[in-house]
Amino acid sequence: MLYWCRLNFMLLAFLLVFLIPEDGYAQFTQPVEPRYPDVGAVAYAPADPEGSRGHLLDLYLPGDAASPAPVVIYTGGSAWFSDDTKVAARNVLFRFSSQGYVVAGVSIRASTQAKFPAQVHDIKAAIRWIRTHAAKYNIDPNKIAIMGDSSGGWASVMAAVTGDVPALEGDLGETGVSSAVQAAIAFYPPTNFLEMDNWAVRPCKPGLAMGEGFRTGEFCHDDPSSPESSLIGCPIQDCPAKTLEADPAAYISPADPPIMILHGQSDLLVPHHQGERLYMALNKACNEAVFVSLPLAGHGPVKAFLQQDEVRAGATMRRTQKEGCIASAPALVTPDWQMIYDFLETHLKD
Repeated sequence: MLYWCRLNFMLLAFLLVFLIPEDGYAQFTQPVEPRYPDVGAVAYAPADPEGSRGHLLDLYLPGDAASPAPVVIYTGGSAWFSDDTKVAARNVLFRFSSQGYVVAGVSIRASTQAKFPAQVHDIKAAIRWIRTHAAKYNIDPNKIAIMGDSSGGWASVMAAVTGDVPALEGDLGETGVSSAVQAAIAFYPPTNFLEMDNWAVRPCKPGLAMGEGFRTGEFCHDDPSSPESSLIGCPIQDCPAKTLEADPAAYISPADPPIMILHGQSDLLVPHHQGERLYMALNKACNEAVFVSLPLAGHGPVKAFLQQDEVRAGATMRRTQKEGCIASAPALVTPDWQMIYDFLETHLKD
């Protein structure tokens, strides 16, 4: 009996090691050490203001690729208070550079340095720079995806839905090429700032200091000192028309690429409704879209959404297919890195 147990164990080990394809699930279940960029701190546009890090990007290259590689851009969240969010790519997407992707970590300016729509101009300038310099870095200029979390998720979906909106293009850096992307993934993005307090998990406390409010999730998005008011440049309820210009749902069109949104129902900082309403707007427009809802998840982090069972439990996925405008009912799903990889592969393939 002991002999047969040992034999079965050896057979199982053989199957795990030799029969799981290299491009299968196993590639994302193994621990991977974050790596540093191959090309660091490249200015995709002149610094503005002087000393700002908001116009810098890093590139992580896949090595000797036989053909031009797709690229996935990552811009991290900071409530628009940081001008250096490109390091998030090193912590989140480094694993994709070993799977044939160029990874670009992109920073955009903080709200203390420039007001909306400057941040949209920034991310689109970075996309144009990557497309312009694609040949130098063996990038396929027709296979660009963008991803981000929180305020970075907002920047990602804004870039995705405004590829055909000249008024938001800006004139920073490289011009004369498209800023369109072919796929986008947003983790817990804010969308309609005017509705955030109404859908918050906890009632907010007007005037609560931002530091304390962020720890408890009780700060008010409508406050003059809120991240959203800082971005727009006025208390958002005092300038609703300008605030609504920052809502990605306002720009949805048939030209938009496939968009995946992931949001936690227990998010204390960006209400779950924010991601869901964007998905529903994409759904009603019959655009290709995916919405993953995690009942137990809070405001990130991204790795927890994709790796921790206690965060992923009970997650569901809804999908709208552009062809035939077919919308699926929510189905149980376990979000993981393979799901992200498959989404990118599906929508960046020839």
